[in-house]
Amino acid sequence: MWPNSLGILLAGACCAVLLSGPARAEKADRTKPINLESDRMTVDDAQRTSVFEGNVLMTQGTLSIRADKVTVRQDKDGHQYGTAVGNPAVLRQKREGAEGYIQGEAQRIEYDGKQDLVELFNRARLLREPADEVRGNYISYNSRTEYFTVTGGAGPGAGASPAGRVHAVIQPRTATDEAGKAPSAKPPKQ
Repeated sequence: MWPNSLGILLAGACCAVLLSGPARAEKADRTKPINLESDRMTVDDAQRTSVFEGNVLMTQGTLSIRADKVTVRQDKDGHQYGTAVGNPAVLRQKREGAEGYIQGEAQRIEYDGKQDLVELFNRARLLREPADEVRGNYISYNSRTEYFTVTGGAGPGAGASPAGRVHAVIQPRTATDEAGKAPSAKPPKQ
C-alpha cells in the first residue's frame, strides 16, 4: 500500500507549488520511481497508514520532499491523504517547460487527495525561482479549481511578517516568459 500512497502524496504536492500558470510542476516526474529514505518506517495495513520518521527524504524525478515525519493514509474509497512535518518541511520541484524550480516550505504540509487540496501551515513560503515569493502563516492550493489562498497571522509560529501580514514578491512577466522561453538577445530576422 505505501508506495502507491507516496506516489499520490508526491503528485499532490507537485500541484501545490504552482504560483501561476507558467509555473506548472514537471509532469514527467509522475512516471519516475519513488525513492524514500528515513530512520524508521511503520506500516499499519489494517488502518491503511504508513509513517516515516527521522530525516525523511522522498524523491521522484525532480521532486524532493524533506521532513522530520511523513504520515500517509488511504480511506476506504482509495483517496490518499498525507502530512509532512518538519522544521521546516520542504518540497522542491523543477518547473514544467521552464528554467528554475518551485520550492515550498512550512512547519506542516498536508495533502487531501479527495479534494486535490494542498495546505502549508505555519511559516509557509512558496518560491518560484529565480525571484517570485509569497509568505504567510497559511497557504492553500486547490488543483481542481486552481484557486490559491495565502493568509497572514500574528503570534507564535506565524512568521509571515512582524505585523502578521502576507508578503509577496512577483516579478514582471514578458510575452516570452509566459510561453516558458527565455527572451532572445537578437531581434527576429525580417
